[in-house]
Amino acid sequence: MSPAAVSPVGLARRALAEFTGTAALVTVVVGSGIMAASLSRDVGVQLLANSLATAAGLAVLIVVLAPVSGAHFNPLVTLAAWLLARREAAPALRSRDLAAYLPAQAAGALSGAVLANAMFALPAVQFSAHDRSAPHLLLGEVVATAGLIVVIFALARQGRTALAPVAVGGYIGTAYWFTSSTSFANPAVTLGRAVTDTFAGIAPASVPGFIAAQLAGAALGGLLLAVLFPNPSQPAAQPGTAHAAPDAARPAAAADLP
Repeated sequence: MSPAAVSPVGLARRALAEFTGTAALVTVVVGSGIMAASLSRDVGVQLLANSLATAAGLAVLIVVLAPVSGAHFNPLVTLAAWLLARREAAPALRSRDLAAYLPAQAAGALSGAVLANAMFALPAVQFSAHDRSAPHLLLGEVVATAGLIVVIFALARQGRTALAPVAVGGYIGTAYWFTSSTSFANPAVTLGRAVTDTFAGIAPASVPGFIAAQLAGAALGGLLLAVLFPNPSQPAAQPGTAHAAPDAARPAAAADLP
């Protein structure tokens, strides 16, 4: 990644964008899962509907909110952006941004799940009974998260972040199908999905294992990124914010799920 200067957009506004984007993403994931389960008893059809809605919704959210906050919607993306920019004279993400983004993403994810539950006349908070603790599912999360980190930051390092909405949305939609875990790849979204006992849910007891697998996947993705793309490209001119938009050098992405 080739981080540019800190965005002139106020930190409170950027944190609100991260809260809103993460909440909307979880609302899409959970809501489309509920709708799919109500319309079909075929699990394959349910997963297809859920994955298509998530991929499309994520792409739209990146397009809309990237110019404000970078459209991370994912603590691992935020942490990676911060770590990769530590040695830059004008870092793309500073410690105070990190301290604002992470709570906003977690709160947004929980709020999005509550909103989806309420829209379908379900209890606002209903802990999931969907156990996802099997080792092969955790391996799926490692793979899904590593791939997501590589996709996002490879584009940033090549100065091709204009492709982020399509690339990240497409990756997440595809990873629903080629990973055993259906690609959560996002600790905040994982937390949010624990409070909905629906198609997209995950049992609270499975959350720590998933988050540990996601952290391992992010580390693996970072190593792959360093080997495959060792030299960040010169960042493109900023269209008014270092936090993204099509030409920004900052990752415009975030990620996710079922």
